[in-house]
Amino acid sequence: MSNQNLRIIFAGTPEFAAQHLQALINSHHDVVAVYSQPDRPAGRGRKLTASPVKQLAMDHQLEIQQPLSLKEPDTQAQLASYQADIMVVVAYGLLLPQVVLDIPRLGCINVHGSLLPRWRGAAPIQRALLAGDAETGITIMQMAAGLDTGPMLHKSTVAISEQDTSASLYDKLAIAGCTSLIEVLDQIECLRAQEQDEKLTCYADKLSKSEGVINWQQPAPAISLQVRGLNPWPVAYTGFSQQKLRIWMAQAQPNKHTDMAPGTVIGYSKQGINVACGQGQLLITALQWPGSKAISGAQLKNLQQKLPIGSLLGREDSPL
Repeated sequence: MSNQNLRIIFAGTPEFAAQHLQALINSHHDVVAVYSQPDRPAGRGRKLTASPVKQLAMDHQLEIQQPLSLKEPDTQAQLASYQADIMVVVAYGLLLPQVVLDIPRLGCINVHGSLLPRWRGAAPIQRALLAGDAETGITIMQMAAGLDTGPMLHKSTVAISEQDTSASLYDKLAIAGCTSLIEVLDQIECLRAQEQDEKLTCYADKLSKSEGVINWQQPAPAISLQVRGLNPWPVAYTGFSQQKLRIWMAQAQPNKHTDMAPGTVIGYSKQGINVACGQGQLLITALQWPGSKAISGAQLKNLQQKLPIGSLLGREDSPL
């Protein structure tokens, strides 16, 4: 292990990236500049809001850059002026041209939330859950011009439990990523990168709100994966009486069979609401009625007047 203090440029935007920046701040390495996306409107007032990475950088009086693009010569010259040994990129959201990749002495590395080459692209954590993968992980790669195509420096595997949502998986992967990042930086000059096997590639397309619509003809395990994979965004939902019911958590009960039509509310229990599926039943354990907060477990019994046993979810008169 090397104790060399590397001069690091960090580039990232969301909370997942901010946790990695914090790990660098806590390490013996030197963060000489932080790059993050420009401030965006957020909240009901649409007030311009700094990203989690920018907020953390301001807290630690780090130099911050927020270019709209890294393609401009002046922006590239600014980046080169930091004379960084390496650039660490975590969920930044801007394309790095080849000229930028070549600026730091040791190039640019990326912390990616999957076991590459599986799940290249924008939503690797959610896609692993939606596909029913048993495990995922962190890959740290030397960046190349393509989308998540660079040679791999380090992999760390994380198991996916039957209770994981994309939110809980984010937390697990952030912990693994922070640990892996410091390990890689401490050994960077003696690591050998491994090329990705292009035959194993699959892409994690960006999520869309339309993916939240539940098709009750699907088997219960598939719907459970949909619910968990889309929590906390865009959240799986179903229609009922011209209203959109958001389902935050659910468990598949594949061995429970019924003759009722898929989407039929079968009954209530201390755990939640049972609904018939194409195969098996889904136990909804957290649900949000329009205009209300999400409720869970035994509280769901309070919905029986609004959503009686025998109600059919996902009907044609619903806002799907």
